[in-house]
Parts: sequence; C-alpha cells; structure tokens
Amino acid sequence: MKRTIKVHVADDHKILIEGIIAVISTEKEMDVVGYSLTGKEVLEWFRHHEADVLILDINMPELDGIGVLKAFYKRKKKQKIIILSSYDDVKFAKKMTTLGADGFLAKSSAAEHVTKAIRSVHNGVPYFSDAIKEGLLQMYVGQNVARGSRPKINTKITKRELEVLKLIAKEYNTLEISDKLNLSINTVETYRKRLLKKINVKNSVGLAIYAVKYNII
Repeated sequence: MKRTIKVHVADDHKILIEGIIAVISTEKEMDVVGYSLTGKEVLEWFRHHEADVLILDINMPELDGIGVLKAFYKRKKKQKIIILSSYDDVKFAKKMTTLGADGFLAKSSAAEHVTKAIRSVHNGVPYFSDAIKEGLLQMYVGQNVARGSRPKINTKITKRELEVLKLIAKEYNTLEISDKLNLSINTVETYRKRLLKKINVKNSVGLAIYAVKYNII
C-alpha cells in the first residue's frame, strides 16, 4: 500500500486554497493536512507539524514566499516546495530554485497541473512547465556559450554518481533510477545526497542545471 503524500497549501486567497484542496481530494494517495493564509502562519505550522510537499504562494501578507524560503534555509530544514505564482517568468523561476524551491507552478494552470507537480517533487523530480523548463536550460546553455569555455566538472564526482546525475537530469525519479542501475532505493538516495554536497546545490533542480551547464547530458 502506497504511503499518503501529505500536502500543505499556502496562499492569501482562501478561494484558491479551496480549489486546490478540491483537486487534491480526488487523488487517493494525497491528503491536504493543513493550509496557511500568511507566510508567518506557514512557519508557525511547520514548527509543530510536517508535510511532504508545501505549495507556497509568493505574494502573501506579513511574510512573502521568498521570506518563507529563506527561513526554511536558515532552519536547515529540507522541505520539498512548489512555488505558486502569478508570474510565469524564467528569471523569477531561476531565483526561486536558487532559494531551494523544487518546482514552479503558474496560478493560471494550478488546477490542471497541481497533482502532477506534487507527485513529481515528492519523487525527487523537479517540476516546471515546459516553457519555464526550456527557458532555464537555454539560459544556462547561453551563459556557457557567452563564456567561450566551460569549467571542468567536479573531479570528486565518481563514475556511478555521474550515472545517477545524468538520470536525475533526464527527470527519472528515484525508483526509476534504482531499476535502471540495479541499485537499492536507499543507495540511489545516498548518491543523490552526495551529489548535492559535492556540487553545493540545494535540490534536484540544481543538479539538473549543473548537468546541463557542464554538458553532462
């Protein structure tokens, strides 16, 4: 039996929260365990409770989504977060990933894509709309071309870690990587954690960007 994915929704418009809850409630393996209307409420809720995935609006009173992201980082709390925004902008999405976000969902398409996004980040795979994903990749590829050369890949990355990195960048989840490389799920997660430390990024988004930046895929 699959474990239920616990979700917390944070937005300053209760009607939008109710809409997202209604969509998530149609999924047997997902459960909304809480919601918040302000950034401060988010941080207070997570002091006493846990959720697998946080869907976080950027524009909230008292403390905005960026402030919440920074607070999680200061607490050294690894929390899977999907940013909910009215702005479907590549540069803005890039900023959110550098702050630790695992996905980016435009409010205009939230109802259509929210359950897919939740499954994706819960399985360790970043979630972005096709337009944002392509824009992020092009941005980093363009930076490499502008430099005229690319730095050397981190030599401390082992051959096996490199195999895992390639599959992460190709959007394989932990279970799929486990099957493909004939490794246990725990071993795959160990490799992922080592890669995060060696490359010095916060999540799988950073790993995917690193792979593109250094022509690994």
